[in-house]
Amino acid sequence: MKLIVGLGNPGPRYRFSRHNAGFLVLDQLAQKHGMALSQRLFEALVTRGKIAGESVIAAAPQTFMNLSGTAVRRILDFYRIEVVDLIVIHDDMDLPFGTIRLKEGGGHGGHKGLISVIEQLGNPDFLRVRIGIGKPVIREMVDSYVLSPFSEEEMQTVPDIAATACDLVTDIVASGVQAAVVKYRGKTINNFQKEG
Repeated sequence: MKLIVGLGNPGPRYRFSRHNAGFLVLDQLAQKHGMALSQRLFEALVTRGKIAGESVIAAAPQTFMNLSGTAVRRILDFYRIEVVDLIVIHDDMDLPFGTIRLKEGGGHGGHKGLISVIEQLGNPDFLRVRIGIGKPVIREMVDSYVLSPFSEEEMQTVPDIAATACDLVTDIVASGVQAAVVKYRGKTINNFQKEG
């Protein structure tokens, strides 16, 4: 069984913010596979289902980004899921808008949601699906940038980005990481690249 987590902030105020890219992808993934993120468990919206015949749990922590790891830890413990079977979908300012990259393990890059997950698990060795959101023009405006909504122009592309990320996650579950890397290299909105 795999746990697929989308990172974001709860509430309508943040629904289409750049920091909620993980939530947006997870919502689309759940819909695509006939799951509804409606059950409140472990400080998260949780659903169970199957992707390509494989059992999965999808979860959107409702603790706000900085405490995302609390929900992730509780879900992993309850269902006895190993860290290597965790997939975290999150926004990434270090990637240009529209870029999707897959990363196994590594650091947190200053992302507060990843910081919380790594601290709670004591282990960084989980899979990350990174959704590029670009950077603000002024470095000091990072917080307001990630919490602000996508621009009208960006919103025209967001559904395609989410759809590609959904297909990527589906193929990871169905065929494994290596097969997904081969299939998606160079085929996403901007590019797709695995980082080891």
